[in-house]
Amino acid sequence: MARHRDHRTDGPGTAPYTAAPFTAHPYGSAPHLGAPSAEPAIELRGVRRIYGSGAATVHALRGIDLALARGSFTAVMGPSGSGKSTFLQCAAGLDRPDEGQVRLGGEDITTLSEDRLTKLRRSRIGFVFQSFNLLPSLSVEQNVLLPQRLAGKRQDRARARELLTRVGLGEHASRRPGQLSGGQQQRVAIARALITHPDVVFADEPTGALDTTTAHEVLGLLRQAVDSLGATVVMVTHDPVAASFADRVLFLAGGAIADDLPYPTPQTVADRMIALTAHPVGAAA
Repeated sequence: MARHRDHRTDGPGTAPYTAAPFTAHPYGSAPHLGAPSAEPAIELRGVRRIYGSGAATVHALRGIDLALARGSFTAVMGPSGSGKSTFLQCAAGLDRPDEGQVRLGGEDITTLSEDRLTKLRRSRIGFVFQSFNLLPSLSVEQNVLLPQRLAGKRQDRARARELLTRVGLGEHASRRPGQLSGGQQQRVAIARALITHPDVVFADEPTGALDTTTAHEVLGLLRQAVDSLGATVVMVTHDPVAASFADRVLFLAGGAIADDLPYPTPQTVADRMIALTAHPVGAAA
């Protein structure tokens, strides 16, 4: 799949940063340039999130302007307190910004009622968490199908089996999560995140509970989901190696986009993080 990188730095008066898709592999392999996607998978425009009041006020997000193309893999990093968690929560519709818009596939989700927002998350957003969040009483296949069941849609068992085969668990569909290793459970979580053909998959420290070898396997699956299935992945991580699997890395500091890095390698990501930590920009939750 041909993809393209549009390297643009945010700043006052500039258009929102756009990460257009391209073909890439970990550790900085050169991509083949192609045409950018017409409509972003997700956009944040002037997004601000404030907690507390008076002297205890925390500006968690300070006017985030961002557009991520369909079929792209973006890693989000930053020092402790940089706003990473708040960014993910607002972008995924888990929290409402105090100002600005979050647009998913062109639809402003910040104006939706709680009921409509819940239905949207079930059908158009996929989630991969550090702790897997599988239901122990359900089989592997039932866990994968759960988003469709909760959304009131027909449960597509053929797609569930296809996804489980893609993540190397085709023969484990009838097992329970407790019968699987941690890495296998995260593979189930990835299949579950993809079952509804979501606009965006949000991964929150997806390798944090895994050993190095298993983490590489899981990251490779996320990379394949982008390259082979056209998925859009946004991953919050603290690990430079994990970030190197992405098309580019966004660095947050003080609730704002402080830097972005295309063609990431573990070393270039680590160098940027060291620079941000040495010269912090404010503080955020």
